[in-house]
Amino acid sequence: MSLILLSLFYLFFPVVILYLCHKFPFVNKIGSVLLAYGFGLVLGNIGILPEESGKVQDIMTMVTIPLAIPLLLFSANIRAWFKIAGKTVLSMFIALISVVFVVTIGYIIFKGGGIKEFWKIGGLLVGLYSGGTPNLASLKMVLDVDPDIFIITHTFDMVISAIYLLFLITIGQKFFQIFLPKYKSFRKINDSQNENMLHNDNYWGFWKKSYRISLLKGLGLSALIFALGGSLSLIIPEESEMAVVILTITTLGILSSLLPKVNKLEKTFDLGMYLILVFSIVIASMADIDTFNSSSPNLFAYITFVIFGSLFLHIAISKIFKIDADTVIITSTALICSPPFVPVIAGAIKNREIIVSGLTVGIIGYAIGNYLGFIVAELLKLI
Repeated sequence: MSLILLSLFYLFFPVVILYLCHKFPFVNKIGSVLLAYGFGLVLGNIGILPEESGKVQDIMTMVTIPLAIPLLLFSANIRAWFKIAGKTVLSMFIALISVVFVVTIGYIIFKGGGIKEFWKIGGLLVGLYSGGTPNLASLKMVLDVDPDIFIITHTFDMVISAIYLLFLITIGQKFFQIFLPKYKSFRKINDSQNENMLHNDNYWGFWKKSYRISLLKGLGLSALIFALGGSLSLIIPEESEMAVVILTITTLGILSSLLPKVNKLEKTFDLGMYLILVFSIVIASMADIDTFNSSSPNLFAYITFVIFGSLFLHIAISKIFKIDADTVIITSTALICSPPFVPVIAGAIKNREIIVSGLTVGIIGYAIGNYLGFIVAELLKLI
């Protein structure tokens, strides 16, 4: 009975989190993912979990991410990827190259800090800073990362990323313009489109009756893709099966988004993010907070080095190619902080024209983050 109650808590407590974000603006600023980790850490470290809770946790982590990945990708407009401005594409590639390069250099510098299989953290960071939390969660499974290390990594990322966001919102634009040219306006988008893009209610209300048929179709297709990807585990060597399954699911999710009927399904992205919240609570409740101190300083330094090191490299290379400050800011935001922050930063720097390209870059990051993170992790393992 206790395990059933625990399962129901994991599945439905994110509704409480989304309600708090919807009801209280200051809670929404904290973010639903951070709240999920916070509640999960408290739950896992106050001694109330039943003895066999590990069985429920393992099932939840094994199911939520493979289901979430296709749902997050169904609404991706891949055809639009090829229509974003050339400077934005160039800035995106520079940002990705910068992240991979700095993650590699940082791995060489910090790998002696006492953390086992430090190469996995490098893969996590590449996936996180080319995509976002969904990629981080996927790569946790692909690379079989210890829950404690995973939670510490993401917690430090959220702290340092918050500092980075504060920098962008306050003096970031003026700082970037010291090195890069100012943005030149080429087009206008209407006010109603601006308002739609800037609106973010943190996925509240996606379960309304009008969306249920769409969500059931999306969830059913996601489950089918999960089954197809999972079936490969029967013929793939055990040490490679999770990587093959997750990357196959990612690929099938991208291909499915090319089908108009799938691409037009409403609120599938929101459902995917809801599953990410479920995963976040579960994985945080598996972490032992007493282990945080042993590896914290070295890991904190590595993540700080990656975020700000890749930023400065991005600026330096962008200066060579004369990419404007606002384009660099928005692509950096989309990749390092994830797409939901694009409208926030666009509003802060008073340039709504770059929202569409910034969101597109972020969605591309979601799509490629799993592949890139896995490849880099495997390469780092060889160093």
